[in-house]
Amino acid sequence: MRVLVTGSTGYVGRVVFAALAAAGHTPVALSGDVRTCAGLDAFGDLDAVVHLAGLGRVRESFADPVRYYDVNVGGTVNLLRSPPPRFVLASTAGVYGAPGVAVIDEDCPRSPANPYAASKAAAEDVLAWAAAAGRVGAVALRLFNVASGGDVDDTRLVTRACGAASGRLPAVEVFGDGSAVRDFVHVRDVARAFVTAVERCGEGYAALNVGGTPASVADVLAAVTRVTGRPVPVVPRPAHPGEAPELRADTTRLRAWGWRPAESDLDTLIRDQWAAERPHRT
Repeated sequence: MRVLVTGSTGYVGRVVFAALAAAGHTPVALSGDVRTCAGLDAFGDLDAVVHLAGLGRVRESFADPVRYYDVNVGGTVNLLRSPPPRFVLASTAGVYGAPGVAVIDEDCPRSPANPYAASKAAAEDVLAWAAAAGRVGAVALRLFNVASGGDVDDTRLVTRACGAASGRLPAVEVFGDGSAVRDFVHVRDVARAFVTAVERCGEGYAALNVGGTPASVADVLAAVTRVTGRPVPVVPRPAHPGEAPELRADTTRLRAWGWRPAESDLDTLIRDQWAAERPHRT
């Protein structure tokens, strides 16, 4: 299949582009502004779109929510004006907010707690309605904590911990006792999820979780020390009020499509990220 990949030069986009090619598809890059591209006809016959382009910083979204809606929702709307038969959207587990349950499945009500997650929920809605109207077959992949693969985003725990171990960053702030559990998934497993979604996408709309290994903050820091042989400097901070003690992904539905996380164990996540820190080690 010829698959247009928006955000193809981004952290996830580069890996998805390579995974599609490795699976025998023909990925086509779109690295520009998805709000202003004139139409998908310029890219020739397409079988699918993987829509990764967008804004993704939670704290930044509070400062400029209008921009987040403009890019994340407006870009999706623009691509849906003349879509190919299949459309796969990169969404976020942030659409669930703090659901009050440890293991989250796709039937859990959405309750986004920040403008970024809310804009992704709105993009999901537009896509679902387009699918209900018969305009496209659609899948939204709700990504949990994507890690490794040379990521340089220091808002991510694995990246931050490896950066502190290497000496590139001074320390990792740990809020509370470090027992909060989150779900970490390797970017290469995420890329394989997008390939699976493109290949299995049919009529209608499906939202699917993409998760990997549940681990606490303390687990991640201990694993970084074990894998790298270096301690991780820590600055203790008070716990965030109302922080969920555990958020894990139920990936049953995506697994039913044949996907499995193959590289999301902590040691692999950290080993790959540590390799990316090599130029910065002191």
